[in-house]
Amino acid sequence: MRQLTLDLGLAPLPTLEAFCADGNEAALAALRQWLQERPAAPLYLWGPSGCGKTHLLQAAAHALAEGGQRCGWLDPDTAAHPFDDGWSAVLLDDVQRLDEVRQAVAFNWLVNAQSPACGAPRPVLAAGDRPPADLPLREDLRSRLAWGPVQALQPLSEAACRAVLQRTAQARGFALPDDVLDYVLARFARDLGSLMALLQQLDDYALRTQRAITVPLVRAMLVEA
Repeated sequence: MRQLTLDLGLAPLPTLEAFCADGNEAALAALRQWLQERPAAPLYLWGPSGCGKTHLLQAAAHALAEGGQRCGWLDPDTAAHPFDDGWSAVLLDDVQRLDEVRQAVAFNWLVNAQSPACGAPRPVLAAGDRPPADLPLREDLRSRLAWGPVQALQPLSEAACRAVLQRTAQARGFALPDDVLDYVLARFARDLGSLMALLQQLDDYALRTQRAITVPLVRAMLVEA
């Protein structure tokens, strides 16, 4: 099976404004408050795959970068490195999948963020797929993640998924017809992460074949893949 090339350069940046908060208004409000107040206690977001956790963490990093601030980012696929005193915040994504080495690094970052050698404490934002008490992590890391406020995220409804996909397609410069949405939502995983990846594949395939995005195009793409 040949993997389709994704034109990630055309994807819009993840921002708080682009996040569809349907059912997750409290989590979005908590994150906005975290960005504004920079509390010492960590903010922890949890929910199933595709509910927007990574989007929110990336949006927070983007908001910090727009203000000229650097942050530390750690997830299961990034290289582990020491805490940097120049960081303004620490962000930890997919914490349930951190290996032993990255768990040790995450704990070190939390300790340094909350009791830094210089300057004020740095705010911590973390996300996982389950509540802190259920995380398969070392106890000292788990307890620190549970110290602050915890917000649950819910998967989007079908109507909200449609709105997000249509808005994203418009931002990428193409229309997404209703019949294509019907076809996709009836046959593919409903989590937003999978749908966004499929949208990127459709955009790339349509550009490469110089065709409009239609149901026959979706079928042709799947056959070719």
